[in-house]
Amino acid sequence: MPTIAPLHLDGHCVAANFIGAVPFFALADGSLHWLDHGGKSADIHDGLLCATRDWQGRSLLTGGEDGKIVRTTSDGGSEILADNAGKWINCIAAGPQDAVAFSTGRSTIVRKADGTLSEFQEERTVEGLAFAPKGLRIAATRYNGVSLHWAGIQAPAVDLDWKGAHTQVIFSPDGNYVVSSMQENALHGWRLSDGKHMRMSGYPSKVKSLSWSARGKWLASSGAPAAVVWPFSGKDGPMGKAPLQLGKRDEAVTCVACHPTDDVVAIGYGDGTILAASFPEGKEATLRRSGKGAVSSMQWNDKGVQLAFGTESGDCGIIDLTA
Repeated sequence: MPTIAPLHLDGHCVAANFIGAVPFFALADGSLHWLDHGGKSADIHDGLLCATRDWQGRSLLTGGEDGKIVRTTSDGGSEILADNAGKWINCIAAGPQDAVAFSTGRSTIVRKADGTLSEFQEERTVEGLAFAPKGLRIAATRYNGVSLHWAGIQAPAVDLDWKGAHTQVIFSPDGNYVVSSMQENALHGWRLSDGKHMRMSGYPSKVKSLSWSARGKWLASSGAPAAVVWPFSGKDGPMGKAPLQLGKRDEAVTCVACHPTDDVVAIGYGDGTILAASFPEGKEATLRRSGKGAVSSMQWNDKGVQLAFGTESGDCGIIDLTA
């Protein structure tokens, strides 16, 4: 049976992450909390809006209402990578070669490891960012589609167009597909080799969480009373194929996190419950029964034996599967 080490915090958990072996919890009030031989905390931002691990998982990258981009390491040490005073950092992404991308308004800014910056302008507000798995290519969602840019290269953007408001964006692990979530309760994808469209609809609510399986053959998503898992094996991705629906309950799925090595997905719900389900078999195991607040973030550690989770109410913790 899994054991749970609870961590009761006060406020919305934006991100639950492992930095190395240390679990970190980033709250919307701008504070970080981590468990390393006891609970520790630090105030990093005056309001935190976004957070992600760096490419190697060695630090936590955060952006806030104060316009700052901050890198925090596993020992709690932090440094300011960029300061855009007076501007909100809408989203952040980590890339290869220690690159960091962030957006403010209609601008996407990529910071390379040496501190040099590349800036790209969109016609509408940038809502989501993601790096391709190889090279410094960045995807930025906007109204009516996604723009693809190469950092440090003066070249026109590659536009992936589809009418409507696009929010999150994610590359497939092999770099062959780009998928975005939309305001209209749907996903939209493009095959980069030829621009072929892939429409994934039928969700009863907006998709706020996406996660690729370890080998990139499945894309798990929230937005329904079950985790909706699309098959991406074969050249046409999910087109003409029905998705798996795992862990169906009365409560809506609010967060998904695929296991780092196995075909298993952790599924978080609006009542705080967390299940694990295997695919394609659909076998289920309860990891956490209902708690306070909807699950807002989850991440496995690198070995896949611990799961950090956070909720909208600050009801956080670590689920340990080794017990």
